[in-house]
Amino acid sequence: MTARPVARSLRARLLLFVGATLVVVCAATTFTTAVVQRAFLMGELDGRVSNAAERSLGGAALHRDDRANLSFLTENGHPVGMIAARLDDHGTVLSAAIVSQDAPPQNLTTPQRAALKGIAPNGSKHTVTVPGLGTYRVAGLDSAGVRVLAGLPMDDVQHMIDGLVEAEALVAATGLAAACIVCAVVIRRQLRPLGRVAATAVEVCRSPLGRGDVTGLTRVTARDADPADEVGQVGAALNRMIDHVETSRAERRRSEERMRRFLADASHELRTPLASIAGYAELMNRGTDRIEPVLAWRRVSAESARMTGLVEDLLLLARLDEGRPLQSAEVDLAAVVAEALWEARASDSGHDWQLALTLAETPALVTGDEARLHQVVVNLLANARVHTPAGTTVVAEVEATPQRCVVRVRDNGPGIPAELLPRVFERFTREDMSRTRTAGADGGSGLGLAIVESIVSAHGGRSTVESAPGCSEFTIELPPAGVTSREQATAVASR
Repeated sequence: MTARPVARSLRARLLLFVGATLVVVCAATTFTTAVVQRAFLMGELDGRVSNAAERSLGGAALHRDDRANLSFLTENGHPVGMIAARLDDHGTVLSAAIVSQDAPPQNLTTPQRAALKGIAPNGSKHTVTVPGLGTYRVAGLDSAGVRVLAGLPMDDVQHMIDGLVEAEALVAATGLAAACIVCAVVIRRQLRPLGRVAATAVEVCRSPLGRGDVTGLTRVTARDADPADEVGQVGAALNRMIDHVETSRAERRRSEERMRRFLADASHELRTPLASIAGYAELMNRGTDRIEPVLAWRRVSAESARMTGLVEDLLLLARLDEGRPLQSAEVDLAAVVAEALWEARASDSGHDWQLALTLAETPALVTGDEARLHQVVVNLLANARVHTPAGTTVVAEVEATPQRCVVRVRDNGPGIPAELLPRVFERFTREDMSRTRTAGADGGSGLGLAIVESIVSAHGGRSTVESAPGCSEFTIELPPAGVTSREQATAVASR
């Protein structure tokens, strides 16, 4: 559904709801007003009927013995259209007449008198229809054997009530129409921002999110994203969703680029030793005298070892990425660093290897995989050995406090290039970025520091590097033994 039908549908529903509400309110108001006015007018009429009955009773009392006498109707003050009747002890109408305009009272006919039959003279009000005269409000009174009936026409009152109802209905209909028009205008104006928000959502849906770069997506304007109202909250939420889509797509693109680069680098790294092995094997098959078999086998063995090490490193990274659990035991970090330093000193006497311990009366104990932590230190020392010239001083320092255990590998070599420093822990990151290097070059595969980063992260720690010409320092920070995983994450995040 496009933005316009959405807005129209919502507007139609709001108009229907508002219109139905106004109709109910107007109908209830008109009905209540009619009932109240009718009650008021009927009350006033009943009062006049009571007065007419009392006055008729007083006039009839003057002619007590003449039980059919209605001469009191000739007196002034009786309203035109009033009817009066005399009753016997059984309630039978003895005589009845109606007051006429500028004429003597006119006696009622037999059918008209029959309409008054059965009304008790107890003062209660009754509504009767008198043939040829209309509807009357009648009341009867009894005083010392004198019984009279008096009634006033209701037609004027009924006409007044009907006129009031018609007028109220007309006013209500006019007001309802005006209110609907105003509501339609107001609702249309208020829903315009929602229509613009819906149009933005439709435009985003039409964007090719499944392919290519997803940048510069349309946003809801600031006036439609004001959180002060409901529509603005919807617009702000849509903007946040679009930001999240762009961020997720950009992160996915970067991840795909890293994966492609990783696969390309891994392929080239594996191709180099495979090419050497294939070349030496071909020479040996030919039986050429250009190369000695022993030397060929040595080269094949060396390249095989190189390829095996690379595959093992890749396999280790894959396992760490999968989150496979490592061995967990209490490890003396100082002993691990000392052992790795002695190994480095034994394999390379051209560097000045030094050990510094700052334990502060706290043993450098951590919980983790001793073999992997040993690999971390070995990789850091190997990195210093490979990328610094002979005679460089390499210091492995261990610092232990109740809050953390730190390993620092520091050298006074030429330093790390500034453009390489931000991604030094990424996979296949090398100072020599060419994928083809001289056979036997000891430049590494570019996975050593990536393995360091992954192992340290798996132990709940973090790794950092600082470098400048004349000084490079790698820092590994691990939580001490006895600290829970939650406490590890909190402590690392707080620094």
